[in-house]
Amino acid sequence: MTTKPERPSRRDFSWFHTLRVRWAEADPQGIVFNGNYFLYFDVALTEYWRAAGILIPEDLTADGSESFAVSAHADFYAPAVFDELIEIGVTLERVGNSSATFRLGIFRGDEALTGGRMIYAWATTSLPRTPCPPPAVLIEKLRAF
Repeated sequence: MTTKPERPSRRDFSWFHTLRVRWAEADPQGIVFNGNYFLYFDVALTEYWRAAGILIPEDLTADGSESFAVSAHADFYAPAVFDELIEIGVTLERVGNSSATFRLGIFRGDEALTGGRMIYAWATTSLPRTPCPPPAVLIEKLRAF
């Protein structure tokens, strides 16, 4: 049996996006439905890219490539609830030959509610699609950020 990874800490992140939990994202008890955490990850990651100066979609598709989410993982520690402000931390964890891994954490103050990772991979736009490096302009902007 595997053990749950250690809870993320706010110190693990230098960039955060604030979001208010909306009514449509909560179940009848006012607790966020688990699938919505991936929506929060996606929103924060888009804002992270924007803050890094990445042009969307231009920089994501530069060099004749396209990006695809290929893995999304979350560990849940405590629920977010309707109408509260949460903060989603994002950091670039790893750049591989054809992918980039982002670490994410969702916080209420200093309390980690959720931790996770999203991996994006790049492939050529021409058929047959083959893996290719992430666009150089994208990686330069992420590393500078």
